[in-house]
Amino acid sequence: MINIKEDEKLNILNHSCAHLMAHAIKHLYPNAKFWVGPVIESGFYYDIDLGDTVLTEEDLPIIAQEMKKISKSDKLIKRIELSKAEALDMFKDDLYKVDLINRMDESDTIISAYKQDDFIDLCRGPHMPTTKSMKYFKLLKVSGAYWKGDSKNKMLQRIYGVCFEKEEDLNNYLEYLEEAKLRDHRKIGKDLDIFMTHDLVGKGMPLWLPNGAIIRKNLENYIYEKEKNMGYMHVYTPCVGTVDLYKTSGHWDHYKENMFPSMKVDEEEFVLRPMNCPHHMLVYGNQLHSYRDLPVRIGEFATDFRYEASGAVKGLERVRCMCQNDAHLFVRPDQIGEEFKKVVSLILDVYNDFGLKDYKFRLSLRDPEDKEKYFDDDEMWDSAESKLREVLNELGVEYFEAIGEAAFYGPKLDVEVKPAVGPEVTLSTCQLDFLLPRRFGLTYIDKDGSKQTPVVLHRAIFGTFDRFTAFILEETKGILPFWLSPVQINIIPVNNKYHLEYSEKIYNELKNKGFRVQLDDRDEKLGYKMRESVMKKVPYTLILGQKEVDDNTISYRKIKSEDTINISVDEFIKLINEENKTS
Repeated sequence: MINIKEDEKLNILNHSCAHLMAHAIKHLYPNAKFWVGPVIESGFYYDIDLGDTVLTEEDLPIIAQEMKKISKSDKLIKRIELSKAEALDMFKDDLYKVDLINRMDESDTIISAYKQDDFIDLCRGPHMPTTKSMKYFKLLKVSGAYWKGDSKNKMLQRIYGVCFEKEEDLNNYLEYLEEAKLRDHRKIGKDLDIFMTHDLVGKGMPLWLPNGAIIRKNLENYIYEKEKNMGYMHVYTPCVGTVDLYKTSGHWDHYKENMFPSMKVDEEEFVLRPMNCPHHMLVYGNQLHSYRDLPVRIGEFATDFRYEASGAVKGLERVRCMCQNDAHLFVRPDQIGEEFKKVVSLILDVYNDFGLKDYKFRLSLRDPEDKEKYFDDDEMWDSAESKLREVLNELGVEYFEAIGEAAFYGPKLDVEVKPAVGPEVTLSTCQLDFLLPRRFGLTYIDKDGSKQTPVVLHRAIFGTFDRFTAFILEETKGILPFWLSPVQINIIPVNNKYHLEYSEKIYNELKNKGFRVQLDDRDEKLGYKMRESVMKKVPYTLILGQKEVDDNTISYRKIKSEDTINISVDEFIKLINEENKTS
């Protein structure tokens, strides 16, 4: 998706179109007052005070029609330069503009405004030369927004829009927006009863419903088996830790602004954990280790808490409470390359299983000039960064480097995946860490009997189960692989009076074989139940009528297919067993 804010031509065009919209609104609502109308990634918006008038989506075409009229009139757009005193006088009856002017830097000796015919507004510009330039636009939605973003202030009305140079570009963009709506995991999550949110629980704190719990449990089982086969040992650790724990790890100094506030209990001060590495350091340090024991691979499906601004939280994609597919590998220096290779291979294996092909590797490095953000040890950083480059080059993996994106304790490999719609998403990470083992005094006994400090690889394959689920829902539009679907088979008797008994028999047979199956015996029409089965994205819908009863068969329709296929029960079980293996 194009970022309109970062495209110079589209930025100017959309800013001008925001003024065109304000001009039209002023014609339709003469008492309207305007706050700000910036360009954003997806177009523009304007915050408007219309007094007691409340706009709805039905009003947008009327405003758009007036915009087209002004655009066709080809009015000149003129820049006007004012002193602060002149600006205050010009906008003296507009409290929003007076507030803006008074908050401008004193160094702004010249304040600019842009005028088109009978409309004028403050703006730095630049703008298009005439109103005729804004021909291909669309007003998208109207919502509420507090003045200055403060809930104590008046609620204004915010209208969003977008503008392009060509009609084709506008149409393509609108098609993209429709596709994004269909893929929005929040809508899919609601339609399929996967998760919910509630203000009483709090923003960014999703509740996984039974269907969502099935998806998450199957993801956990999937990655657990892979990790177990690679020698990982899984643990459970508390969701809180003392402030001293995070002072020891260094997170208190480097990550505090992303953590929830501390809480005092008795004589101890606790904090909700934002990550699991400090706990895993202590698990490793719980017993002595020989060089023969390494690598030690500690994994956990761990619930973590991170503070996100309320405006940034989004469904399962960006949350304040999350479950990480986390692990920490404690290795000797000579094992770094081999273990790092295994992590990358596991990432590639998982992506292959889920059909993910459009991704790239980002090697996140420190900014050597930033002594505040990163642990100050040039030798450690040079060694760690060189080692990761060496392994990536040896693997022949294409990657790019990102200065200033490392964790405070070491460089990391991030995998950025391109979704069907929207910007790239970072799913998997692997970080190299020489620092935390030192801070926690971790050791192993080397061949010569000396105590050495292990190196740690922090890695997350799914990232969080929350974000990965959001990603997969949007990639598949909710049509999940058979093995992951909350309901795999939906059985619909054609007539409950004659076919329910046979349907119950098939239901019990499939359920006893471990399939997630439901029987829709509601007193509803067949067509209604079949449409609902499609809407709920059930992989297989079985329609059982008199023919199936007489022949001891089943008829099924697969999701995304209009064909109804009749086969024996044994053949169907063989079919879905195969799909369960290959999904």
